[in-house]
Amino acid sequence: MAHAINITNAAELGAALRTARRARGLRLEDAALGAGVGVRFLSELERGKPTARLAETLRVVVSLGLRLTIEDPDD
Repeated sequence: MAHAINITNAAELGAALRTARRARGLRLEDAALGAGVGVRFLSELERGKPTARLAETLRVVVSLGLRLTIEDPDD
């Protein structure tokens, strides 16, 4: 069963990605390599850097086997 997390800011996204990475037993270096991003980028992303580049962020999401969904709460 899928587990959904409501993300409202960069810090929450970073924390969710860190949790997912650790749950998969991946070191920061291994996760960065798997996503094709730098270790510094991933470290900053996990710390909630609000100016993280979208394309690289999405590569991290996908490489961790996660899915980013946008939901209209009014539906």
